[in-house]
Amino acid sequence: MTGKVYLVGAGPGDPKLITVKGLECIQQADVILYDRLVNKALLEHAKPTAELIFCGKSPGRHHLIQDEIHEVLVEKANEGKVVTRLKGGDPCVFGRGAEEAEVCANANIPFEFVPGITAGIAAPQYAGIPVTHRDHAASFAIVTGHGRAEKGQDYLNWEALATGIDTIAFYMSVGNLAYITSQLIAHGRKATTPVAVIEWGTTEKQRTITGTLETIAQDIVASGLQNPSMVLVGDVVSMREKIKWFE
Repeated sequence: MTGKVYLVGAGPGDPKLITVKGLECIQQADVILYDRLVNKALLEHAKPTAELIFCGKSPGRHHLIQDEIHEVLVEKANEGKVVTRLKGGDPCVFGRGAEEAEVCANANIPFEFVPGITAGIAAPQYAGIPVTHRDHAASFAIVTGHGRAEKGQDYLNWEALATGIDTIAFYMSVGNLAYITSQLIAHGRKATTPVAVIEWGTTEKQRTITGTLETIAQDIVASGLQNPSMVLVGDVVSMREKIKWFE
């Protein structure tokens, strides 16, 4: 008897931001594989008999590497178990959900995606910043920001981002911020463009700093903000003064 795998987005940090369906997947699971940024409060909804497996990967320290995660998903589902793979944010926004779905498909294991709220939208909202706005932004991009040029890992179309997108959310980018801001300016974005950095967005630890493309790399050093942080670039950041509500 084959079980089933649910690839579930746990949301951005506040445990109440999980979807109803996502919560049901936690409650019904025989096995839960959860990531580092998943709020542990969500695991309190698991059955007492559920097996909880931590597979968080922090920068430089990979607990259960991706291939092992794939093996465990297949193994547990083939035992006839309901497996919930719980990921921070949304499973398909830099969450490798598609790779895990492909492994299930190749092994003929039924699976479902359960979308989650991604931090690139939620963290700014909790900081009083909308990613789109009738007066400020008609386009929005979600970008991975850790690609290093010196390692040959920068695949971004900087010109398109700098001149063609109103609001840009950079994930996993705090350590690379000086490079990101210099690239945007070099490719045509105004140095005075507002930028916000939101640490631990939607949680009680949330902190936000704002600056411009010119200043934010120095500002972040002074503030001591670290990952997990979301970097938001665009005129929408100017809305924060008026509608910040959470912090």
